[in-house]
Amino acid sequence: MAERTRTPPPQLRQQAPAPVPRAERHAELRRLLEVAALVGLVVTQPLLDVLGRSPDFFLFHRAGAGEILLLVAMIAVLPTLAVTLLGLATRLAGPRVRAATHTALLGLLLAALAVQVGRHTTPLRGVPLLLVAVVAGAAGAAAHRRWPALGRVLRVAAVGPPVFVVLFLVASPASAVVLPRAAGGAAGVAGPGSHPPVVMVVLDELPLVSLLGPDGRIDATRYPHFAELAAGSTWYRNATGVSGWTPYALPAMLTGRYPAKASAPHYSQHPDNLFTALGGLYDIRAQESITRLCPPSRCDQPTSPEQGLGVLVRESGRLLGQLAAPVESRIDPQQTYRERTRAEVGLDAAEPVPVDPKFRWDNLEENQPARFTSFLAGLRPSDRPTLHFLHLLMPHAPWVHLPSGARYVAPADLPNDGPGWVELARARHLAQLRYTDRLVGEMLRTLRATGLYDESLILLTADHGVSFTRDWQGRGRDALTHAAGEVAWVPMFVKEPGQRAGRTDDRNWEHVDLLPTIADAVHVRIPWATDGRSAAQAPRQRAEKTFFDRPGQPLTLRGGVPARPPDPVPHPLVGTAVGDVPTGGTARVANLAAFRAVDPATGDLPALVWGTVPAEVPDGTTLAVAVNGTVGAVVPVVPRDRGGRRFAALLADDHLFRAGANRLDLYRVATDGSLRRLALD
Repeated sequence: MAERTRTPPPQLRQQAPAPVPRAERHAELRRLLEVAALVGLVVTQPLLDVLGRSPDFFLFHRAGAGEILLLVAMIAVLPTLAVTLLGLATRLAGPRVRAATHTALLGLLLAALAVQVGRHTTPLRGVPLLLVAVVAGAAGAAAHRRWPALGRVLRVAAVGPPVFVVLFLVASPASAVVLPRAAGGAAGVAGPGSHPPVVMVVLDELPLVSLLGPDGRIDATRYPHFAELAAGSTWYRNATGVSGWTPYALPAMLTGRYPAKASAPHYSQHPDNLFTALGGLYDIRAQESITRLCPPSRCDQPTSPEQGLGVLVRESGRLLGQLAAPVESRIDPQQTYRERTRAEVGLDAAEPVPVDPKFRWDNLEENQPARFTSFLAGLRPSDRPTLHFLHLLMPHAPWVHLPSGARYVAPADLPNDGPGWVELARARHLAQLRYTDRLVGEMLRTLRATGLYDESLILLTADHGVSFTRDWQGRGRDALTHAAGEVAWVPMFVKEPGQRAGRTDDRNWEHVDLLPTIADAVHVRIPWATDGRSAAQAPRQRAEKTFFDRPGQPLTLRGGVPARPPDPVPHPLVGTAVGDVPTGGTARVANLAAFRAVDPATGDLPALVWGTVPAEVPDGTTLAVAVNGTVGAVVPVVPRDRGGRRFAALLADDHLFRAGANRLDLYRVATDGSLRRLALD
């Protein structure tokens, strides 16, 4: 008997959802494609372009292929999905509201695109650029409603995001990190002679001029441990890096070859390097930071940076904020790289603790960079020749250390260029360099304590410098043109086994000379051609330097060892006690609350003071900053920027602070030297 079909009651038939008409589905699909096209231009393309040109971003955070692919998928899909869902939610209010919302969203995306285009094609910045972008977005949205052809163009452009993803995965320098090829670099050939231990430290963003005193020698007062190393080694005073960018500079140092093309600082792209050359004879203990030149077959590197998808998403969001901002911004992921401390990494307290009482390590040991702690722990004699390698991001920005090792917090949006700002940047750099000097001292002490110092080949250098010349701060082409002495010239110390007396060699050293010099000193023949010249050979005849702002585009630098720029004349108020003075005016200190409960034993101090002043305080006004009645810094009020009418001061002397509540005072300094205390909030 056939089963009868039941007919639902009328009330249930009325409650069944009506199917979405085909026309509406097609309309939503068109809207989705239009949103995808614009989001691809505003978010996907610029962000993947920056990340694709910065494989060091993924290497620094030790990102695996799965994490990178997931990040790329999120960048390509999530923003489009979020905007689309926002628009779909308005369908509940009816088709007219839905259409108007889509138009408004397109207008916002077009305005965001106009900001990015305007930054690259016009001199407009800040509010004027925003106003122009809003007008452009509104005009574009109106044109989209009026002329259907524009919508068709956008829908065709929706192919963009998949293309951007494919280009990132197969054609960008970062593709080598996502899909690395197996690489077996050539091993060096051991020759007759000894094979001493090698201890090599590469610092980062350290111009030679920062170490020099007025006499052109290492300033032993400020940097006693650099001076100690120079006194027992060969100082190649006329040494220059190969590039101002670590992903190009460090591979050149370790391969002996100039950078011919933009490629990831990864063993698959540079299979012939120091680690593969010595790996057949030497144990390799390598601590790399933003490179991965030592293949897993040669060494298993400990890690200290923050890792995981969360940090990749967070830092990518910061980069997107810089890309979308209507102000001038140097998009350099390296500026966010910071060495994690041993406390943050959670290293075992049983790790060796330096004993130098002047270092205050009893209070600040947890502030020691974790990578450096692990490096010190590995400096032990071995039955087999060993290469101890450390690339340490010091004194590289972000600058967070005082000379004592104490840390301070700084806002991420402080400029590094312009009147007032560049002077502050240099002061913070020099403070962190003095802390770096203490780390060098601990390395030398450890080497002597373990018996490695005398028998080892010890090399200490930096991959590149950085300019603190006003209006030309940084490491790019403009800085090279106007301040090459700060960008290209770097410290280079080589202590040979058994060497005790120091000497200075002013030959034309370039960092491609590093690998041939090491190979000669450890009696290993490098089985590939290099562009460098060993220090054991006669010096090169040309005086000009070869330098690369971009791979494959050599620049010629001229000039010898640069002189240290003159130190700023200290303001006479610094270090003086301030009594009762009249009050007048106000100022806002952003981190005023940090002074209410200071505990120096934690190693954290509110040593950077920043805030804003009201409009009645003119640009250039001199402000004196005092802690517990003693002036620690005198700084100007800088011209207004997106952060307001700001000031910032570094209090580099941690003796200004005491445990508990600390009194912070801010004084306006008149042209006649008189002071007026500003009320703080």
